[in-house]
Amino acid sequence: MSSSLTRETFLIFFSAVFLPMFLAAVDQTVLATATPSIVSDLGQLHLSSWIAIGYLLATAASVPVYGWLSDRYGRRTMLYWALGIFCIGSVVSALATDMSDMIMGRVIQGLGGGGLMSLSQALIADLIPPRERAKYQGYFAAMFACASIGGPVIGGFVVTHYSWHWLFWGNIPLALVAVLRLVKLQPKAVNEHRNKPIDWIGLFVFPLLCTVFLYWMSVGGQSFDWLSLTSFYYACIIVALAVIFVMNQRHHSTPFLPNELLRNRAIYIPLITSMLFAFCLFALIFFMPIYLQLGLKTNAAISGLLLLPVTSGHIFGALCSGRIMARTGIPKWIPVVGMTLSSIGFIALATVSPSPVVVGLLGTLCGIGFGTVMPTTQLVIQTVAGKANIGSVTALASLSRNLGAAVGTALFGVLIYRLLPGFDHNTSIETLLSGPQEPIISAFQTSFFVTAIVSGLAALNAARAPVISLGH
Repeated sequence: MSSSLTRETFLIFFSAVFLPMFLAAVDQTVLATATPSIVSDLGQLHLSSWIAIGYLLATAASVPVYGWLSDRYGRRTMLYWALGIFCIGSVVSALATDMSDMIMGRVIQGLGGGGLMSLSQALIADLIPPRERAKYQGYFAAMFACASIGGPVIGGFVVTHYSWHWLFWGNIPLALVAVLRLVKLQPKAVNEHRNKPIDWIGLFVFPLLCTVFLYWMSVGGQSFDWLSLTSFYYACIIVALAVIFVMNQRHHSTPFLPNELLRNRAIYIPLITSMLFAFCLFALIFFMPIYLQLGLKTNAAISGLLLLPVTSGHIFGALCSGRIMARTGIPKWIPVVGMTLSSIGFIALATVSPSPVVVGLLGTLCGIGFGTVMPTTQLVIQTVAGKANIGSVTALASLSRNLGAAVGTALFGVLIYRLLPGFDHNTSIETLLSGPQEPIISAFQTSFFVTAIVSGLAALNAARAPVISLGH
């Protein structure tokens, strides 16, 4: 494709990949405000964070598989499969009668969702050169922000006026429209890697390792004591799986995670930044509505609307980042400044006397910082990896974000539930709502302070990255 791209041509491609990206992003967060309602119907509050974690973990596990397959069989073909699996998971979740059914449906959704975002981004990367792509990257980041942070707003509205079941049924017609739009695209398939062997050990061990680790972190101290024999067994399994995975990575000719890309500082440093960014973003998105409902006694609709300032800040940060990259071609310092701003925002959330308005305003500051990360890291790693590795490196970016999101959601939830006095398996939403606000607010503010530290680490890590020019 020519290095010059008209806005009209770009919008044709954007309209075709918009819905898959939107579905992937919105389903990561749409249940944040709906979670209390779902728990009221299905019970098992202590497993509620797995509504998000199950989706994010399945997404993380499936993303590298889609990257590998799309390099061999084409992006569009794999997008069709991803949309189909996503719809099956939506149906299972909509029909759920207990928390186990819900989590299973979310896992299936995640297995499809893993391909929606990464394959859509890879399609655009196939067609648009990096410096031209920088002009429009703000659109993608803004869409991601609107979907991710707008998800709780949608969820709050639907739960307040209808039922949480419609949050899943609504995915079906949107996915059908996405298929109709994709049919009009004729992207060139990338087939250089078609004959390379599959790393079956990596494909199996990596998601299993992530699942066991996150489960151990989520239920340890509740279902069993940290120093118990059960906890020791889990730790041994995690160490054994980690050893198997690392050894396989070193000796397999085409390992699950591509070693040649992960050894490059210009790639692995932005990936770590992306993981830490997602840790903070999804901890905020998933738990801020719960904080507002339990700690500040707002309803689901209001708690969702109070995430709009985060969306506005995210969009502003993303659009400014895209403009700066298009003008200078040097993205290095943008996420450093951004994650520093987010860290300041989290410190304020942890220390300032809370009210719905104050929380919303501080969310704006956090959002501005978050908006700088995704457009910069995406373009840098795609530029460094080269066109032949677009599918693999875009999958790595999605993998790092989803792992960060899953770990952030799990650990933030673990920390909050540990800090809530008297919380156990039998604690209900009604018990927390009828109890005093001060312990709930204190638990969340402590967790926000921990997240501020993670945001600061993301800024420091981004400062370590080499200076990369996006070229022309």
